[in-house]
Amino acid sequence: MNSFKNIKLYIVVLFCALFAGCNEDYLDIAPTDRVSDASILSDTTLFEAYVINRYLGVRLTDKEGDGSVPGFGRGFEYALWSSLTDESIYNNDDNTWVIQQGLLSPENTGIAGTLWGRSYRSIRECNYALINLPNITMSESGKARLTAELKFIRAFRYHDLIRNYGKVVLRGDNVSMLGDDFTDPSLFERASIEEGLQYVLAELDEAIAGLPTQNNNNWLEGRATKGAAMALKSRLLLYAASPLYNGGATGSAEQWQRAAQAAQDVMDLGIYSLYQQGYSDMFTASESHQEVIFARFYNLNQRHTALEIANGPNGYDAWGGNAPLQNLIDDYEMLDGSSFDWNNPSHAANPYANRDPRMSETILYNGSQYRGRAVETFLPGGRDSQDGPSNWNTSRTGYYMKKFIDESLPIQNPWQVAGTQNWLYFRYAEILLNYAEARNEASGPDASVYEAINSIRQRNGVNMPPLPTGLSKDQMRERIQHERRIELAFEEHRFYDVRRWMIAETTENEPAYGIDIRRAQDGTLTYQRKISLQGRRFLERHYWLPIPRQEILASNNVLEQNPGYN
Repeated sequence: MNSFKNIKLYIVVLFCALFAGCNEDYLDIAPTDRVSDASILSDTTLFEAYVINRYLGVRLTDKEGDGSVPGFGRGFEYALWSSLTDESIYNNDDNTWVIQQGLLSPENTGIAGTLWGRSYRSIRECNYALINLPNITMSESGKARLTAELKFIRAFRYHDLIRNYGKVVLRGDNVSMLGDDFTDPSLFERASIEEGLQYVLAELDEAIAGLPTQNNNNWLEGRATKGAAMALKSRLLLYAASPLYNGGATGSAEQWQRAAQAAQDVMDLGIYSLYQQGYSDMFTASESHQEVIFARFYNLNQRHTALEIANGPNGYDAWGGNAPLQNLIDDYEMLDGSSFDWNNPSHAANPYANRDPRMSETILYNGSQYRGRAVETFLPGGRDSQDGPSNWNTSRTGYYMKKFIDESLPIQNPWQVAGTQNWLYFRYAEILLNYAEARNEASGPDASVYEAINSIRQRNGVNMPPLPTGLSKDQMRERIQHERRIELAFEEHRFYDVRRWMIAETTENEPAYGIDIRRAQDGTLTYQRKISLQGRRFLERHYWLPIPRQEILASNNVLEQNPGYN
């Protein structure tokens, strides 16, 4: 494993410019844990390190960024974003159930409460760098690259704000200080969704023009490329054409075609392709590979949450963590491409046989081979059930996560050993799915739509049958939505997909199902679905998150709250 390749990328640099007002004297004591503004602005190396660190965030709440500071998403956390959806529930809550049970409010935002603050903090940090970059002693080509990187990072943060809150405050290049007049309404005026999207897309076009096509050495890996910015543009344009962003109606053919073209532009780069060495292996590979467009790479000095102990079965003395829901398991097709059906006696008698191979690569279920033995979630006596060791960590659903898990890493005493996976923010399969959806909506299910979906279904290690020919536009839409659910499970897409499609009032109001497996004395097994978390609920207002109450109060109540949360 090339463990040292990204050490430079995540040097942690703390200095006063991060914090408005920290240039004021404080007991006249010079802090020893920060680098001064003057040092950063006079040292090219320190300034570049500051820019690089904008790929990271800051820990704003308990358990966030455990083992490392947060990145752009929830990938290396205990409770994943999937546990706010019909993909999984988090065994020990960790402020996720408030969202699953529809109790979200401005005063109680659960694990979603830091998005607004962290995003605007990062935007301010990017603005600080952009304002000062012209005065840094550096080659013009170096300045151009850093400018493009900062615009990409800032665009990513705005994309996170838009997809969670809808209307956002556009700060331009402003750097607000504590002495500014925070009663000025312009500081808190939320732009329309369309204005926000137009701003971010323009920023991305500038970033694309200035970023390299590829990072050509290990020291640069993990920094933005043209492909990364183009992938973000593809995602944003897909969202922009979706019903949630158009008042509940699907976007125009022109909007969908623009989204399709953005995905096609990534495909036309000719440098990305589907990983063919095993579906689950792409998430544990120690090196970058052909499917990775943009990732947070493992860093020897910044190990992340040890996913194996956090999510593993209690029979191994692991903690259960993000427990997959039966809702997801039921959606994996049979090997022949037909739907799984509990009313089919052969399916019900052996529900894990002859299923889409991605299921066994994503989820540990009763009978899965894991670390030298079969997983046992049956009762009585199953080692990974309530009758097993560490039973307080038994999965509430009867399932455990396998995706992202590296069996070569230890469960016991993983500290300073595990936490070495890379987290893929953008991968090529998403781009193919973006293209298929947008092209289908723009002009129907032509050959290119089939080709995009079938290439994912028929990659090595998956080998699912191609989609049936002759599908209508509506039928293809359902197939594409299903394929996104399966292919991108646990990768932070489902939360946003069901909202932008405006189907969350159906999917998120389904009970949170698990499985109860009973073994008779003769060894035969019977399966019965159960409710694993009571009171799951989604209301219309939940299509957007509430802005935390403290942010509204900090604006002297000028900042507009999202509808339904006042």
